[in-house]
Amino acid sequence: MYYVNRKQIEVILEQIPDLNEGLAHAASSWDGSTLLGLVQERCLHLAVEVVTDVGSCLIDGFIMRDAGSYEDIISIIHEEKVLGDSGIYEDLTSLVALRKPLVQDYFVWERRELHPMTRTLPDILEKFACEVRRYLDQELGSGVTG
Repeated sequence: MYYVNRKQIEVILEQIPDLNEGLAHAASSWDGSTLLGLVQERCLHLAVEVVTDVGSCLIDGFIMRDAGSYEDIISIIHEEKVLGDSGIYEDLTSLVALRKPLVQDYFVWERRELHPMTRTLPDILEKFACEVRRYLDQELGSGVTG
């Protein structure tokens, strides 16, 4: 029997609209300012955390193989068909690769440049949320429990 905390996963996924709003605002208003650079940086960082936190919840709840890295989290949920045919595996792998530069090498992060993922990430995150919800419904049935 699996113990998957769907409520926790849903609370995490519910952060996506705010992140998408921040990313869309940064992209549409981009002027190279420090303020928009910081908005972009934080949204990218939180997007990494959302994806990896949800992935970890799925891995733990469904007793999938242990992840050795953040990139491995994406590989595992891809192998386990969480991402379906959405075509976002490579995008999520690229996103997760940003974690080290955003969290550990933040002092050299180029805040005055619009990162290419800032424009594309809202759609990727929406697809991710849809695929996770589809997978949960497929594996556990409809409804939020746990």
